[in-house]
Amino acid sequence: MSPVLLSALAAGGLTDIDKNLFVWTLVLFALFAFIMGKFAWGPLLQAVEDREKSVRDSVEGAHRSHTEAQALLAQHKEMLREAGKEREEIIKRALREAEQIKADLHTKAREESEQMIARAKDQIDRQKAQAIQELRGEVAELAMGAASRIVASSLTKDAQKKLVDEFIAGVPRA
Repeated sequence: MSPVLLSALAAGGLTDIDKNLFVWTLVLFALFAFIMGKFAWGPLLQAVEDREKSVRDSVEGAHRSHTEAQALLAQHKEMLREAGKEREEIIKRALREAEQIKADLHTKAREESEQMIARAKDQIDRQKAQAIQELRGEVAELAMGAASRIVASSLTKDAQKKLVDEFIAGVPRA
């Protein structure tokens, strides 16, 4: 046996209870419990409750923030989707307008070229008519000169004029 155990047995044993020690232990424990309850437990429990409340508030705030963030994210996605649709519409509209402008320019260029061709044809016709008129005048002068030499002695001026007019009438017109 160990020396500590032997000394405990010699002093009265392990199961012997000292009544004075027991009473003072109970009194001190009751006093300690009363003081702790009066001064320590109340503030300690209040601190725990305050901490619990602040944690609960933080969790609720985080939950609200998360909900708001989700709503903002959904709103942002919707705005991006709408911006994409609007961009597509703008591009389609711009392409339609470009095609319309191209068609208008093509039509205008065709009309202007047709007008230029018509003006050129008119100018050619006028110049042709003028050239024919000048040619007729020259032919008439040549014919009169030739006819006057040939028939100068046998025809009168009126007969010569009639002969030249008949010759000119026989010249093809344009």
